[in-house]
Amino acid sequence: MMKVVGIIGSERKDGNTAYLVQETLKTLKSKEIATETIFLGDYNISGCNGCESCKDTYRCVIHDDMQKIYPLILNSDAIVLGSPTYFYNITSLTKAFLERFYCFQVFAEDDRSVWSSVNEALGGKYALVIAICEQDDEKDMGFTPEAMSLPLAGLGYRVLDTVKILKLYKKEDILRNTEAVEKAKTAGEKLGKTLQLRKEIESNIRKHLDIKNS
Repeated sequence: MMKVVGIIGSERKDGNTAYLVQETLKTLKSKEIATETIFLGDYNISGCNGCESCKDTYRCVIHDDMQKIYPLILNSDAIVLGSPTYFYNITSLTKAFLERFYCFQVFAEDDRSVWSSVNEALGGKYALVIAICEQDDEKDMGFTPEAMSLPLAGLGYRVLDTVKILKLYKKEDILRNTEAVEKAKTAGEKLGKTLQLRKEIESNIRKHLDIKNS
């Protein structure tokens, strides 16, 4: 069974970010796709310290709660990552989480402009990004959407949709914003269909293509 992990980069377990990520996961559950939710506020995660100790093993040497998260992400087919906007950017929780996947990005020994990733080597994965802002102008989101989607793309995720939601501040605001909920559900539908298509392709590909193991 395919699996999607939802990552909530907000301290509020009952806030707008959590609500939208979970609504997206509900859409996937309806397609019989397994889901799991990670509240980053429940974990003690340090940022990357740039030690480069991971470059040969693809394993981070920092022993904190991120070590509990790595297996969940490695064994998933896709992720849904959500963060509110703090000072025109993602939360520090989300930033530390993304930094720690540096160990999954691999560079050529003699040329740092040549790189790939663990996810690409394993066949590629998918992601959805949900960015939330309390203001009513998208420019006030600052770097929030790109601060999630660009690192994920560099890590070998195909970001299928970046959901940008404005005018959400109080935790009950989302209950009055049906358009925001529909956007999240639509993104979930797209991810679910993409995962199902991939599953179909994987089961049929060797029937129709002459692929030899090297």
